[in-house]
Order: sequence, then structure tokens, then C-alpha cells
Amino acid sequence: MKLKKLLLTLIVLILLLPYQQINAESESPDITAGAALLMDSKTSKILYSKNENEKMYPASTTKIMTAILTIENCNLDDIVTVPYDAIATIPSGYSIAALQAGEQLTVNQLLQLMMVHSANDAANVLAFHVAGSLESFATMMNTKVAELGLEHTHFLNPSGMHNEDHYTTAYDLAKLMQYCMKNSTFRTIAGLKFCTVPATNKYGERIFTSTNELLTLVDNRNVASNYYYKYAIAGKTGYTTEAKNCLVSVSNKDGFELISVILSVGLYPNNISGKFVETKSLFNYGYDNYTLRKLREKDAIATQVEVGNGTKETKNLDLLISDDITATIKQSDFNTEFEPEIQINENLRAPIAQGEVLGKITYNIDGISYSADLKASHNVEKSGFITLLIQIIMAVLILFLLYKLLFDGKNKRKKYNKKYRNYYYR
Repeated sequence: MKLKKLLLTLIVLILLLPYQQINAESESPDITAGAALLMDSKTSKILYSKNENEKMYPASTTKIMTAILTIENCNLDDIVTVPYDAIATIPSGYSIAALQAGEQLTVNQLLQLMMVHSANDAANVLAFHVAGSLESFATMMNTKVAELGLEHTHFLNPSGMHNEDHYTTAYDLAKLMQYCMKNSTFRTIAGLKFCTVPATNKYGERIFTSTNELLTLVDNRNVASNYYYKYAIAGKTGYTTEAKNCLVSVSNKDGFELISVILSVGLYPNNISGKFVETKSLFNYGYDNYTLRKLREKDAIATQVEVGNGTKETKNLDLLISDDITATIKQSDFNTEFEPEIQINENLRAPIAQGEVLGKITYNIDGISYSADLKASHNVEKSGFITLLIQIIMAVLILFLLYKLLFDGKNKRKKYNKKYRNYYYR
């Protein structure tokens, strides 16, 4: 009797498993921001979007571009002397690190002040160091915009100071962050929870906590943060009156990396920050509804082919997958069997070298293609029998042609002599 009850319980649990998995998916988050986007960093798959291509003011998320241009054009240990013109144009009310004219800091220290504390004076100083002026640096920014294909973005300054012609979109910011996160230096600096800059020739020690409270257990007032998110690894905040609150942030859970963009969001009741609350909502939505699934492993056999002119021992060839194929899929599709499309090069002929690329395997899932090359598992040698056969055929053809030439020549001479003799005896 107890065994029957146990078996019945197991059957019920098994039947409920698919149902529970499907219903584990959560509904779309309630986003009040003017624009928002959630993107899989690896595949660019968009998991959530709201007004993603609408032009918005980026505020200090602009500094993402300033940081990557600085990193790509400078050495972190370069010494920078603060020019007066770089710090004299910042209006009151904008965040600064109180840099002094003539003060000397490294590029790395200025990057930390800019990304951790969102210091506008640090952004300007870096722009002067990289390009010589704010205007020249803005030109560099827009050149990079074009290079990355950010079609709805235009920058006028390195800090995000408000201007109607300084704009971007949630989609463009996500693509920019995706690009930047491939740079290990940017990845480190954008993920700092705090920074400490030692005393310089003009100022004492500076210690700042990140404005991105998703990263920190305490806020910049040294008070326990209500917004800490354990999977957050990088980001940049922004605020101006016109742009409202903005946040571009990156999270990574078990290798599944997501990029979130929140633009133009206000405060919730009780002074709760909408940019942090809604970013966490987007990340939770992504992890609750999507997952990474390895469809095929590197060096797995995708298919087999026979190379017609290969030797008997080598002509049967396995085509191996060059890399792991990992897809971003819905949780409800985790056990779905996806059929790949396999393309093999035409007219495969020996010799073929081991590792030579002979085709491609592609999975098309929800509008995203996941592919890898197909490579030869071993060398395929050209068949000696085929070569010998071809040589024999060629020899026979040559002999036949020689025979024809000789035989036809003798016949022609005989006909000529016979004709001549007949003519002579008339």
C-alpha cells in the first residue's frame, strides 16, 4: 500500500513538472520610464523593450562613451595636468570631484572619479587630454558613434551636460555598453563599488562610493542600500532635470549576461529611486523568463560525408562543430528540440586537411541565428587508384590519337599513290 502511494506521488510530481516550468515565467515588468531595454549581451537578443528607438537625453550615461574613448587612446598611467579651461565651464549643480587647475592625476584616477563619482570635471579633463578640446573630443565621440552604427545618437560634450542636440536612445546605449564591456579595463572600472584617489599636489585624499547603488551594500551616505543587486557587475547612472534619472547597467548570473537601460524615470513615493527599482525588475524578468542553453558542444559530430576521390581508409569524413553553440531561449523552450540547418561546401574533393572548414551549422531561434563552422575530423588523402585510372585513361587516349594520326596518314598516302598511278597509265 505504501509503495502504491509512493508511486502515485511520483507520477503526480512528474506530470506537474512541465506545468510548473511554464508557469514559472513572470509577466512583463511594469516600467514607468520613458524608454527601457533589456538585452542579452552575447547575442544582442532583446528580451524587453519600451520606446527603445525614441530619442532621449542621456545625462551622465554619456560618460560610457568618454570612458571607452579614453581607454582606447591613452595609457592608464599617463600623468594629466588639469587645465583651467576644462573645469571653468561646468555649471553649478553638476557633480564634480573638485579638481584644481594645475593638479596632476593619472588617467586611471580620472576614469575612476568619472565613472564612480560621475565627476563632470574629470570627464572634461580627460576630453582635453585625449583630443585637446571639448569640441575635438565631441567629434571623436560622433566618429565612434558612426563606427558602432548608433543611428540615433549625437554627442556634444563628454559629461552629458544638457543640450537639445545631445541625445541617444535606449537601444543605442545598450549597443554601446555591449561594445564597451568587451574591454577588460572598462569592465573593471565600470564595476567599481568605490574609489580612493591619494592626495595630489593640489588636493587631499578623495574617497567616493559608486552612484550605482545596485553595486553597493551601502550608499554614498554610508547608509545600507535598499537597491543592492547581487548579480550587478557594472553600470553608469545619470541625471539632469531634463533627462530625469537614467541608468545603464550590466548583470551576470551564471554566465548569462544582461544589459539594462532605463531612461527618463522619476522617483517613486517615499523618495524611492525608480531607476534602481525598474532596473532590478528588468533583470529579474530576464532571468525568470530566459535562460542559456547549450545546443551543441565543440567537436561534436554534426554530420558525415563521403569524399568521392578519397582513399578507402579516409573518404568517410565526420564534420565536427568548431565551437560550442549556446542560445538564449525562453524557459518554457528549455527541452524543445531545435533542428539545425547544415550547409556543406559543394564539390568536396581530396586532399582535405584535418580542421579544414567545409561548411556551417545554424540554429534559427526567435529571429536570432546561432552558428558555428564545420571542420574536417581528419585528413582525406587522394585515392591512388583514381589517379592511376586517370593516368591509364590519358595514356589510352594518347595512344589512340597517335594511332589515328599514323593510320590516317598511311591511308592518305595510299589513296594519293593509287590516284597518281591511275592518272599516269591513262
